[in-house]
Amino acid sequence: MKSVKIKKKVRGSGLYSLQVEIENALNQILSSAPRSQSGILNLFNLHTSSALLINESWDDSAKRDLEKFFDHLAPYDLPFIEHTLEGPDDSPAHMKSALLQQNIALIVEEGQLLMGQWQGVFLAEFREAPQTRTILIKYQPD
Repeated sequence: MKSVKIKKKVRGSGLYSLQVEIENALNQILSSAPRSQSGILNLFNLHTSSALLINESWDDSAKRDLEKFFDHLAPYDLPFIEHTLEGPDDSPAHMKSALLQQNIALIVEEGQLLMGQWQGVFLAEFREAPQTRTILIKYQPD
């Protein structure tokens, strides 16, 4: 099976749930390759100013706290920033992205993602302008 692409439109900086898109991609993959309903679902983000993460998905205040935390770690006004060709948020976006990951591997058992009760997968967008981000999804059956 070839990889499936998720195109996620975002309004700007923030954390965006990918749960619905991931579930839809998994269902699409499993319906076209029914040989095994268990395996690993790999997600890969194709961008350097956004990232992937698993985090609390039940209470939105956890998401807001994390967004503030990243802004605290890499604000726009750091005196050493040189890379501003695409705007003052570009270099801080790369810094924040470097703290997270571009890849996530999820376990699939009997056609279902195995995740903790409160866990969700998010796209962490670090640019201020609206973007369309691409996430590749590849399934590896047992």
